[in-house]
Amino acid sequence: LDSKYLQLSTSINNHTMVNILTAVQGSQSDVVPIRRALISVSDKTDIVSLATYLSEKHNTELLSTGGTAKKLREAGLKVIDVSEYTGSPECLDGRVKTLHPKVHGGLLGVRGNEVHEKEMKENGIGMIDLTILNLYPFEATVAKGGSFEQCIENIDIGGPSMLRSTAKNHISTTIVTAPSQYPLLQATLEKHGGTTLSIRKQFACAAFALSASYDSAIANWFSQQPLGTEEEAPKPVVTRVYNHEFPLKYGCNPHQKPASISSVGAKPLPFQILNGVPGYINLLDAVNAYQLVKELREATDLPAASSFKHVSPAGAAVAVPLTDVEKQAYEITAEKSATLTPVALAYLRARNADPMCSFGDFAAVSDIVDEPTAKILKVEVSDGIVAPGYTPEALAILKKKKGGKFIVLEATKDYVPEEREYREVYGMTFSQKRNDVLITKDHMTNVVTQNGSSDKGGMSDSAVRDMIVSSICIKYTQSNSVGFAKNGMMVGVGAGQQSRVDCVKLASKKVHTWFLRQHPKVLGLTFKEGVKRQDRVNARVRYIEGDFTPEERVRWEAQFDSVPESLSAEEKDAFMKTLEDVTLTSDAFFPFRDSIDHASKTGVKYVVQPGGSVLDGEVTKACDEYGMAMCHTGVRLFHH
Repeated sequence: LDSKYLQLSTSINNHTMVNILTAVQGSQSDVVPIRRALISVSDKTDIVSLATYLSEKHNTELLSTGGTAKKLREAGLKVIDVSEYTGSPECLDGRVKTLHPKVHGGLLGVRGNEVHEKEMKENGIGMIDLTILNLYPFEATVAKGGSFEQCIENIDIGGPSMLRSTAKNHISTTIVTAPSQYPLLQATLEKHGGTTLSIRKQFACAAFALSASYDSAIANWFSQQPLGTEEEAPKPVVTRVYNHEFPLKYGCNPHQKPASISSVGAKPLPFQILNGVPGYINLLDAVNAYQLVKELREATDLPAASSFKHVSPAGAAVAVPLTDVEKQAYEITAEKSATLTPVALAYLRARNADPMCSFGDFAAVSDIVDEPTAKILKVEVSDGIVAPGYTPEALAILKKKKGGKFIVLEATKDYVPEEREYREVYGMTFSQKRNDVLITKDHMTNVVTQNGSSDKGGMSDSAVRDMIVSSICIKYTQSNSVGFAKNGMMVGVGAGQQSRVDCVKLASKKVHTWFLRQHPKVLGLTFKEGVKRQDRVNARVRYIEGDFTPEERVRWEAQFDSVPESLSAEEKDAFMKTLEDVTLTSDAFFPFRDSIDHASKTGVKYVVQPGGSVLDGEVTKACDEYGMAMCHTGVRLFHH
């Protein structure tokens, strides 16, 4: 380094000595005309029109290489080959094209610095004001299954070098790395006659982010390659690149600002926003809910839907026809029933598992949203929906909901997330293989009880279906969790309890409420005209629960034409004894038989769980005593 550079030594962590350079001084101008530009792009979108504009409107001298130079010449533009400009030919199979002092000196030379300008003159180095480039398609080469040697060859050297040189000297030079930047560049030149410092800073920031992303992809790929020796591979340094996509109003709570959504590396987001402005928790609900329904669709071959609140499902279901009593309980008239499509049916079931908890939900469906489904959503209090697509009629209905603020997300087709996922918590980064196991009927073959075995007739198709539905549902439920299912739908979800039997008790309470909504006395409640749908839902639930305060009872009774007769505990117990063929699922093994004892009060006939407890035998014995059939899947499904 020149002796006029001041080197400052400092100590990092009292161990490592590093040299920190002071800034090189020079002149600074806000607007810099573009007199010479270096163009070398693999993506030639709109490059001819931009180069023509630079040449004709700003009399810019064009330097270029290879295919880019050829394309510009074919368009009638005067172009100087970089090899001609530097006096050094391209060599080593094109590995060395722009790695030359005339290129990097022209990019890095500080304008207005006497020493730099003197050395540039002595070495015949001219200033380069603008660099337009793309990088070799390394990630695309890897994605297409390129050989190790081919991937190595597609590691760009000259491009990142020019990128960094130009971006570093952004006080005077402009770096452009994508066709999407061309319009802003041209508009700035048109308005100011040159690039402004703010634009150069903006483009430099984007360039360094691209460089980091590019090197990150190379480093991550390289760390996965075998060494070819018996030596233990070094632990990789994981580099992650997040691309800012859009800001959020706030995070989990209003005081958690700023907040935003970013994509990972070169991958797109798993959805696009068609309407509304989603929040932090909306999107957590959306991505979990959509994974759930996508897996249900794949595992059952039936349209599926889920209703999410606070990153756990209030309900989930597949398209199974409604019974007449269910239609009455869910307020589905004969006329409306006739219009239900499979997708609409799936969401109707998911929403009615626990309609009180589904108030203000985020919905997800596995298939294209049609008009009947949109009409169901139209009358429900809901924040948004994610689906693989929408018919024009359905989208028009949904866009009008909530005064135009209803959130509509369209899932990215064929989106596949990375195999490994990361989470940052309190200064630590957790990583794990994504839970990509798909629960199918193949997991329901290990029957450990006397009932349900092949010599006893095996499991019915509907039982296996409900086992799959409930297992996939709890896979996306905050642990500890258990779930009850019947008729292709969840009828009770117990989430986030430290004790598994408490999960069972919580979910059982929801099952009782779900089934008692079909009690003749509940079906016979007559509301005053004008009572809203959600108020009717809540009133039925409170009627079933029955534990009113005196003040609450006055308000509750005011909703009816005549005060309903109470639903006694004896009537509830008698009705609950008619419930049968319910499936119970757990995300981990039952440590004791108490969960089975409690579940026996809720019509459970089928149990599915991972197994693996030292007391598996006691749990199996309890199932046998109650005549239940139980499968061990061998797959734990904790979700945090």
